[in-house]
Amino acid sequence: MLATLKKYWEYEGFRPKQEEIISEALAGRDVLALMPTGGGKSICFQVPALMKEGICIVVSPLIALMKDQVENLRRRGIPALLVCAGMSYREIDATLDNAVYGDYKFLYVSPERLRTDLFLARAAKMNINYLVVDEAHCISQWGYDFRPDYLMISEVRSKIAGTAFPSKVPVIALTATATEDVAEDIMARLGFDKPNLLVSGFERPNLSYSARKCENKLGQLLKVCNGVQGSGIVYVARRRTAEEVTAFLTSQGVDAAAYHAGMNGKVRAAVQDAWKKGEKRVIVSTNAFGMGIDKGDVRFVCHYDMPQSPEAYFQEAGRAGRDGKKSYALLIWNSTDLKRLAQILQTTFPPLDYIKDIYQKVHNFLKIPYEEGRDKGYKFDIAAFAKQYKLQVSKAYYAIKYIEMSGYWTLTEELEIPSKISMSVSRDELYGIQLGNTETDTFLKVLMRMYEGLFSGYVSIDEERIASVGKYSVLAVESKLKWLASRRIIHYIPKIKSPVLYLATERLYPDNLRLDKTEYDSRVARSKARQDAIANYVQNEGRCRSQMLLEYFGQKSEPCGVCDWCLSHR
Repeated sequence: MLATLKKYWEYEGFRPKQEEIISEALAGRDVLALMPTGGGKSICFQVPALMKEGICIVVSPLIALMKDQVENLRRRGIPALLVCAGMSYREIDATLDNAVYGDYKFLYVSPERLRTDLFLARAAKMNINYLVVDEAHCISQWGYDFRPDYLMISEVRSKIAGTAFPSKVPVIALTATATEDVAEDIMARLGFDKPNLLVSGFERPNLSYSARKCENKLGQLLKVCNGVQGSGIVYVARRRTAEEVTAFLTSQGVDAAAYHAGMNGKVRAAVQDAWKKGEKRVIVSTNAFGMGIDKGDVRFVCHYDMPQSPEAYFQEAGRAGRDGKKSYALLIWNSTDLKRLAQILQTTFPPLDYIKDIYQKVHNFLKIPYEEGRDKGYKFDIAAFAKQYKLQVSKAYYAIKYIEMSGYWTLTEELEIPSKISMSVSRDELYGIQLGNTETDTFLKVLMRMYEGLFSGYVSIDEERIASVGKYSVLAVESKLKWLASRRIIHYIPKIKSPVLYLATERLYPDNLRLDKTEYDSRVARSKARQDAIANYVQNEGRCRSQMLLEYFGQKSEPCGVCDWCLSHR
């Protein structure tokens, strides 16, 4: 184990619990690892997978995080693959072929891909050494971020077998946020032979938790930014707030940048990269930021708006102080935040009749007839949908997410789907076409050299890479592609940025749509309990902050000695 760790990561030793988790996996036992944010979860499955013959399948709901992990593995010389939303059938087919016949060690898969016949057929041919379930709390209906596609994992497990463990591929499940009930539910749903939960202590002795009630949030935030040296993250609830808070901090001399899903992907990547390198000190972000970010020297995380659950808060606040040095987690709140929590609960759970109506409206918007659409993906612009039917965007969004929780479809995060081209003419016809100038002829040759299979179907392309290889400007590449398409020499689908809605079933008639009232009431009650827990946390005046958080996750502890309550009672 240590030799593998040193070879690929150049670390001298393991963090707490990593070695024990790896040992359980190497022994062929199912294991659920409950580790705090920054505890080194990826090492727990990457090391044993590298030590065993075969390929490791990793299921994760976060596309950006999967891409980041795949790139990190490749940089270390470890061959890894990715299958996720935004890829064409042909690309997925080729990737799965590589997983079966190529010399690859990891295949990252988004959960909605598990249900497809293509994946199940290829997975049965793979020599799988481990099935890894990242963000494993998503499989539990008791968890705060339930994803129905995760329920497919146990079915996938029953259909695959690796040569290293012919009877049953071992599962390594990982999460940073699970209560005792959720942990038990995870192991049951994944079909563990017997419970096997390994918990890394949630204590963060270097992290000082504080909650401060104040009306002047901007002033309090400025004090934090000026009073704590080093890198920081400020979490806000809305994209607009991210822009406004960033503008304020910048005007006061704080080196801050905004980050949210409404920004261009390249701009987001540039902001994230500048922050990681220390060129930007403070990131002001919605919860779109932080997953999988490996930056140890974050000195403070400040929540400008109240999170909706202790799970979300613990995970986000835990991004501070991963290097073990003194760091701060501050939650700024006031009475308006408590009122907003109640409003959010009403918005998050619209009436069932409204949800059922949204189900039919979405199909109408996408022009999908009854009994059609199963296993297909559709670009879905929720703003255009809400505008067409004169709906409140947030209420419609949560109705769509509720239908997703009920297993009828999956709405992905916003994706940048790459451009695609294919040849409209045969190879022989192409040679007979008079293009009129040698420059266009040269451009076509560049395309055919860079991308195979243009004559047999659509191929994803990268305009920037074409520009670099052919020594063109990006605008010139786009112009040439459009001109070739206008001459019907190629089909060209420019890249788009859009969420994708994947339908798990055909469109149902109104009487066949099942949304259980008892289950609805239960979900509302669980969500309210989580909101009450975070409200109690901020209003607490009689207990250690760290103790409250740890006990929520079922861990007994002594007062931390460094939170605001402990410091005031010394």
